[in-house]
Amino acid sequence: MTKRFLEVSQEAGAEFFTQNIQGEIIMLNLLRFRGVADYAANPELKPAEPISGAEAFQKYIDQTLPFLRKSGGDIALLGKGGKYLIGPSDEQWDFVMLIRQNSISDFMAFATNQAYLAGMGHRTAALEDSRLLPIVEAETAV
Repeated sequence: MTKRFLEVSQEAGAEFFTQNIQGEIIMLNLLRFRGVADYAANPELKPAEPISGAEAFQKYIDQTLPFLRKSGGDIALLGKGGKYLIGPSDEQWDFVMLIRQNSISDFMAFATNQAYLAGMGHRTAALEDSRLLPIVEAETAV
C-alpha cells in the first residue's frame, strides 16, 4: 500500500519552526479526494447522505475561511489539478490551493484555533492523500 500523507508529522513541524521564516508565507496544498467522503473518524460531522470527497472538502473550506481571514490569511488560489506535465505519470492531484498567511505566528494562531479545529474532520473525510509545502518568496534562486 502506498503511504498517505494527511497530517503534519512532529518532525516536519519542528523543522518548520526552526527555519525562523520571517514575513509572508504561502502554503501550497496538493490534494487527492476520496470518491466518497469517509467520516469514520468524525461521525458527528457526517452528513445524512453520503457525499464525495470534493463535497466534504468544500465543507471544510466553507467552515475554515472565516477563521483563516480573521487570522490575516486568505486563499490566493483554488484550482483543479490533474496529471503532471513534468513529474510521475502515475501521480495526479485533484485540487490545488495556495493559502497566504502574513507570518508563521499568524499561521499558528489560525492552525491552533479550537473553532477551526472542530471542522477539520471534513478535511480528513475528504482526502485520500495530500502534500503541503510552505513557500517563502525569494529574490534569486541562490
